[in-house]
Amino acid sequence: MAAPKKGKSASAQSKPGRSLALILIAIVALTGGMFASGHTTPRLGIDLAGGTSITLRAVPEAGQQSAINKTNMDTAVEIMERRVNGLGVSESEVQTQGDRNIIVNIPKGTNSGEAREQVGTTAKLYFRPVVATELSGANATGSPSPSEAGGDSDKATDGDKATDDKATDDKATDGDTPSDSASASATTQGRAASDALKADPSPSASASDGASPSPSASGGDDATAKLQEQYAALDCTDQDARAKAGDGAKPGDSMVACGQNSQGQWQKYILGAAAVDGTEVDDAEAVYNTQTAAGWTVTMKFTDKGATKFADITGQLAKNQSPQNQFAIVLDNEVVSDPYVSQALTGGNAEISGSFDQEEAQGLANMLSYGALPLTFKEDSVTTVTAALGGEQLKAGLIAGAIGLALVVLYLLFYYRGLSFIAVASLLVSAGLTYVIMSLLGPTIGFALNLPAVCGAIVAIGITADSFIVYFERVRDEIREGRTLRPAVERAWPRARRTILVSDFVSFLAAAVLFVVSVGKVQGFAFTLGLTTLLDVVVVFLFTKPLLTLMARRKFFASGHKWSGFDPKSLGVKPPLRRTRRPSRPAAGPVDPKEA
Repeated sequence: MAAPKKGKSASAQSKPGRSLALILIAIVALTGGMFASGHTTPRLGIDLAGGTSITLRAVPEAGQQSAINKTNMDTAVEIMERRVNGLGVSESEVQTQGDRNIIVNIPKGTNSGEAREQVGTTAKLYFRPVVATELSGANATGSPSPSEAGGDSDKATDGDKATDDKATDDKATDGDTPSDSASASATTQGRAASDALKADPSPSASASDGASPSPSASGGDDATAKLQEQYAALDCTDQDARAKAGDGAKPGDSMVACGQNSQGQWQKYILGAAAVDGTEVDDAEAVYNTQTAAGWTVTMKFTDKGATKFADITGQLAKNQSPQNQFAIVLDNEVVSDPYVSQALTGGNAEISGSFDQEEAQGLANMLSYGALPLTFKEDSVTTVTAALGGEQLKAGLIAGAIGLALVVLYLLFYYRGLSFIAVASLLVSAGLTYVIMSLLGPTIGFALNLPAVCGAIVAIGITADSFIVYFERVRDEIREGRTLRPAVERAWPRARRTILVSDFVSFLAAAVLFVVSVGKVQGFAFTLGLTTLLDVVVVFLFTKPLLTLMARRKFFASGHKWSGFDPKSLGVKPPLRRTRRPSRPAAGPVDPKEA
């Protein structure tokens, strides 16, 4: 039994290069991925890069406590992201924290007052009839025909079906599903209503050539003339113009609006007064229709009051020509979909269909549902950090980290001497892995390095150093018992490994619990602490232990040089006692009585 153990030990000692090669390959692969992605620095949080952080708390309406649930909170996050993106903000973050909080982080260079106003208000969803539409700005090469301007139209036919026919000249009637692709997340072409802008619902009044409605078609009053001027001047390719389109319009007013079709082209609209309020949508759901070839569709169920209104407006729209047989679903003054109808939908239910994929259908269903969410949001806190202050905080954090690292290195040099080379090399490997992984986590999962996260990295220096110390002391204990270095390194490892794993498990468990129960920036500390704790295990197993095994074969360490950290004299090792040889006993025979 002794021989296999010795063979196994010898084999383990003779191949430390495998572990070192494995971690080297991992470092090279991760570093290559970092440079290939173009993200060579960690993404900085608001407190370091500068910007505004807004914490919103969901408050349900009376009797609607169950409205605060994951589905509704996720939908609210999606709407707020649309609003923030509408401000032209890049690298913004909108995410839930806990079960009722939403954190909105907006980087520097954004009007914080406007951002607070945008994300803190309840979304407004309306169904409005479309009077006119055409391509806008750089997209418009001429006055589009109805099929060009309203090609993305959705159609409602055959009892409660609205078909989303995106950007095509084909028409679907009597419930036929269009064959063209649909973009539920941002479908916007013009549709119309017979009574919008008090217009005569005749073909001549329908803006069928894509131009602005004539004064005779739109009433000729001052309000209509002003609306025509706004429509003519509106350039939906301009972000500021899109944000201001429809400002100040009340539900009972006609308005101009912008939307994007499935080809990514911006269109502008003249919309009539709101016919149905979004709160009158009782439910909306993305479903896969297995009975027809429609594929993914969005079903809507209206309240009793909403069903009556919807039946009235679709009955009027069905009598008109394109684009005035279509209605626009308007969220926060932006058209997100524009179905067309061919008959009155009187059953209180409707279905929007087209060539949706699951994500597109779910996106539109969420937007329709949000209009009926019994939720409002109140600001819990608003933190604004200037870029200069963020830079100072980052600098202070880096200085603190450098001081902590320097103190650890000085201690290792003083106490462990030559062994400190292995410890410092391990710290550098751990720091390099942490940096590369944090740089990659920014674009992949949106991880942002904030000040608490920097603190977590600094604390991790002590945790990592502690693992080295545990192993080194186990080896020194073996030497104190009289063993030479090479067997001491191997005999000390099982006991040191057990201690290191238990210690790191406790640290990781604490970090995991803190991450789950905390909100906001504290999660950054917990995440970094947990990440560096895992990396500590990787580095100790794949780098520190194999490197010490290799160094133990070098004469400098194996001979116990006084600067190696294994000097027997400094460790208090006593030389083994030398026994005096006993004289050989005489051969057996008669014993002299005198000698006895």
